[in-house]
Amino acid sequence: MQTLTLGPQGPSVPALGVGTWAWGDRLFWGYGKDFDKADVEGAFRASAEAGLTLFDTAEVYGFGESERLLGEFCRASGAPVCLATKYFPFPWRWRRQDIHQALTESLARLGQAKITLYQIHWPWEFILKTPDFMAALAEEVQAGRIERVGVSNYGAEQMRQAHRLLAERGIPLAVNQVSYSLLDRRIEENGVLALAEELGVTILAYSPLAQGLLTGKYGPDSVKTLQGGRKLNPRFSAKGLTQLEPLFDLLKELAAKYEKTPAQTALNWLITQGNVIPIPGAKTADQARQNSGALGWALSAEDRRRLGLVKVE
Repeated sequence: MQTLTLGPQGPSVPALGVGTWAWGDRLFWGYGKDFDKADVEGAFRASAEAGLTLFDTAEVYGFGESERLLGEFCRASGAPVCLATKYFPFPWRWRRQDIHQALTESLARLGQAKITLYQIHWPWEFILKTPDFMAALAEEVQAGRIERVGVSNYGAEQMRQAHRLLAERGIPLAVNQVSYSLLDRRIEENGVLALAEELGVTILAYSPLAQGLLTGKYGPDSVKTLQGGRKLNPRFSAKGLTQLEPLFDLLKELAAKYEKTPAQTALNWLITQGNVIPIPGAKTADQARQNSGALGWALSAEDRRRLGLVKVE
């Protein structure tokens, strides 16, 4: 199993995680329509059986339902897992105590006394600001309820500030969870990827398959059958999908070369960069098993370069 650590001297985890945004989310992902509890429990079990033990959730996913489901599955299976969740900085949370309370509630839903990784979901500052976030999370590390501290959606300078504030308390910043895929490479241009490498901060790449676009199953003819949030994404339009065909064609070519799927190839492109852990979503056991096939092999440097050179609008 290929592994990385969550930040400097952090816990070792597989180089591929599992995102659980869709678990319990009825508004964006349509939980309860095309997939349900039995499906996501199957995804959990298949992931654990494949050795994928890092599960990422958040208190706002399904209004807490993702955490509740994940906690239930963990208790039922007894499988060793590393759990990560996130605090959402709502503007009405104006006391540091609200951060501690949010963690208490997340731990209760997860059925855990402590958590591997706790992250600030967005760098939004209202009354509470980044120094408050980092101070509260540092206190929780010292109290033993958090093993590692992370951030999510932080820009380069915001990440640097969080890293500095934690370092002053002798605590490393473990991760920055950001959108990163062949179709979203902003962190290569805005300094986040380079700074993460410099500081020893691990990148957790969410939406590494671009909401399924990189699986190869979508084309101009599939527009009419789209469900949930994909209807809002212009890349899922007939025009958008047509523009992406050069990338899709290369993914299919390389997938055939390595006897893998386009999705596994797209995930492996991220894994082979190092310091990046993709966390693709999995709503069914089959999707989880497909995702796990991104591990155990590697694109050549030349094929990684070819994928990286494909320009998309």
